[in-house]
Parts: sequence; C-alpha cells; structure tokens
Amino acid sequence: SSGINAEWPLRPGADKNSSELSSLKQNMKSSAQAIMKSVKLNPLATENLIKLQQDREYLQDLIAECLEEVSQEGSFEGLIRATVEEREKKNKLQETILREEDARKNVRALQRQLLELKKSKEIEMQSRNEMIAHLKDQLQETRAKTTMERKYIEKECQVQKVMKNKQCQMTEAELQAELENLQIQLEEENKVNKETEMWVKKHHDQLQEKVEYWMDKYEREVDQKSEELSGLKGSKANILLKLQELTLKYQEYEEVVMEDRAQKEKAKKAAEKAELEIRCATKIQAWWKGVMVRRGLGPYAKKKGKKGKGKKGKKGKKGKGK
Repeated sequence: SSGINAEWPLRPGADKNSSELSSLKQNMKSSAQAIMKSVKLNPLATENLIKLQQDREYLQDLIAECLEEVSQEGSFEGLIRATVEEREKKNKLQETILREEDARKNVRALQRQLLELKKSKEIEMQSRNEMIAHLKDQLQETRAKTTMERKYIEKECQVQKVMKNKQCQMTEAELQAELENLQIQLEEENKVNKETEMWVKKHHDQLQEKVEYWMDKYEREVDQKSEELSGLKGSKANILLKLQELTLKYQEYEEVVMEDRAQKEKAKKAAEKAELEIRCATKIQAWWKGVMVRRGLGPYAKKKGKKGKGKKGKKGKKGKGK
C-alpha cells in the first residue's frame, strides 16, 4: 500500500480505503493460510497444486487490474468487489467441504459400527461354536439320551446360525445402501459446486464486458464534450473579436461626438462672446456719443455765433419755467 500511495495520490476518503485495503490484505492472508491447510489435509496434492496455481494467476490478474484502476480512478472498488465474490465462493466451498467431511465422518462411523457388529457376531458365532462343541461333549457324555433330542438340538443351532447370518447380511446390505446413497449425495454436491463455479465465471465475464462497454462509452462522451468545448471556445473568441471591433467603433464615434460637441460649444461661446462684445461696444458707443453731446465735442461742438442765442434761449426757457 505504501508503493501505491507514493505513485498515485489518494482522493478524499483515502483513510477509509486504506482501512478497507488492510482488511482485504488480512482476508487474503487468512485465505492463503486456509488454502495451505486444505492442501496439507487433502491427499489429492497434484489437483491442489493446480488449483493453487490457478488461484495465484487469478490473484495476479486481479492485482494488475486493481493497480490500473488505482492509476486511473484513484480507488480499488474492483478489488473489493472481487474479494467479496471470492469470499462468497470460499464460504460456499467451505460449506461443501464441511458437508463432505460430515458425510465422510458418517461413513467412517457406519464402517466402525459394521466392524463392531461383525466382531460381535464373530464373538457370538465363536461362542455358539463353543456351545456346540460343549453340547457335543455333553452328547458324547450323555449318549444315553435319545437320538431325536440330539438331532433337534443340532437343527436348532443350525437354524439360529442361519438366522443370525441372514440378519448380519441384511444389516450389511442396509449399511451398503446407505453408503451408496451418501456417495451419490457427495457426487451431486460436487456437481453443484462445479455448476456454481461455472456460473460465477460466466457472471464475471459478463461484468467484465459491461465494464469495457461503459469505459468505451465514457471515452466517446469525453471526446464529444471536448469537441463541443473547442467549438464553444472558438465561438467565444469570435464574439470577443467582434466585441473589440464594436468597442473600437464606439470609441471612434464617441470621440467624433465629443469633438463635434466641443466645436459646437466653442462656436456657441464665440457667438455669445461676439454678441457680448457687440452689446458692450454699442453701450460704449452710446455712452461716448452722450458724452460728446453733453460736452459738445467732435461734431457736436457749438458754433460761436449762435452762442448768445443759445444762452438767451436758455434763460427764456428758464423764465418760462419759473
């Protein structure tokens, strides 16, 4: 995990993924120990080694896919899913193994019972034989007894022996039938296990195809969106160029308007100034004319011959006024 963290920086939630990775490593370690234990216990060492090699290759492929997923997406959800699936397969396989061990224990128990039963029957047969020998000894000692009684006893012993043999054969047949039934059940369990493994493998292939399909779809959509983004960037650049051109035209028009406005303002001020100058000049001329008239300057100067008349006239006007 330290190598992975050094090469690819983890995304937010890396602590949770690290704890999950630690748990995953522990589960993988325990699974490896369980596999080694089953290899030691199972006499089929060659098949176990082949199975172990297949598991190793699968684990190697799974780690490679996990590294690729970590490098591309920064997570290892695929590894967690595969671990969960393998854990379910392991649980099912353990259940099958436990059922097989129970069946084997039952077979061994039945075999022990059969051996014990055979031993007990042999002991019983031995005791019967001993009893027959004893009876023969008694028969030899008591020849005085009738032949009918002797034959009856012999026949009774033979019948008992046949009955016991038949009982033993029936019990043995029942145990053999039960053993065959257990073997059939064991074969069915193995068949179900193989079918389950095939289904899991098929389901895994289907999921792999779906993952490849979604990855292709993701890449196509990313390329499409990239092209759309490039088009939008080009449109934005064209719009910015048009905006700059319009801004320049606006500035030119604004300068023209400002110059025209300044010229109009200047002409207005010049007109007002000229009008003011004309009014001032008119007032100055009127004032000056009045001064010249009152003082008799320039063309308004009084002539000498008419000076007395003027005074008389003024006096007469003054007398009239009085």
